[in-house]
Amino acid sequence: MAGVAIFQLFRRLFGQIAGKNVQLINLQKQLDYFFSDTNLLVQAITHKSIAPDYATNYERLEFLGDTVIDHVISEKLFHEFPEASEGILTKKRSALVQKSFLANMGNLLGLLTYISAASSVDLTQEKVSQKQLANVYEAIIGAMHLDGGIEPCEKLIELTTWSHRHEAWKNINYKGLLIEYCQGNQLVTPKFTVTNIEGPEHEKVFEIAVVVENREFPSASGVTKKAAEQDAAQIALDELNP
Repeated sequence: MAGVAIFQLFRRLFGQIAGKNVQLINLQKQLDYFFSDTNLLVQAITHKSIAPDYATNYERLEFLGDTVIDHVISEKLFHEFPEASEGILTKKRSALVQKSFLANMGNLLGLLTYISAASSVDLTQEKVSQKQLANVYEAIIGAMHLDGGIEPCEKLIELTTWSHRHEAWKNINYKGLLIEYCQGNQLVTPKFTVTNIEGPEHEKVFEIAVVVENREFPSASGVTKKAAEQDAAQIALDELNP
């Protein structure tokens, strides 16, 4: 009987180890990168609730990954917008590196499946899961940097954050940026004018044009004045500061 119990215990432990290995292989396939040191990957997905030692949970790797993402995104923006001001580049970078957007990238990779955390960390709660998705995404970038240098990090960031950049930029306050641009270049405050309203009361479409220094830019349309103003401001910014 004792021999049977030992065999069953061994089989259960072996099954857990094998399952963990399969999980790590699947995650690396998802990342399209295979680690030389898988301990780094394990650390990147380990929450402090089960590994309070900083050397074994993801927090230090998250710190490193945050810096790597900032660097890669900054360089891409620098080359993508060679004539953009520092303010515009900063706004665009902020939209890409904010936690909520990085959480979306973590969700895109299905990272929630791989996070190791105690039952006290309720990953079914959206607020908790969003935070962990962002943290682990950054930690994995940090782990990849230590394991393989900057190239695999650039590849993953290109496939995730950078490829979805326009989604993040939808929330940029272009009207505010246009006002800042005008102030910084000694131009009068831009004027937003409703040039047309179409459709029934419950489905109105607003057309708005921006005027700066007696120069009227092409108008933009939206189902709300705010949306139309943002699009019109972006058009003006693109022409004023290509």
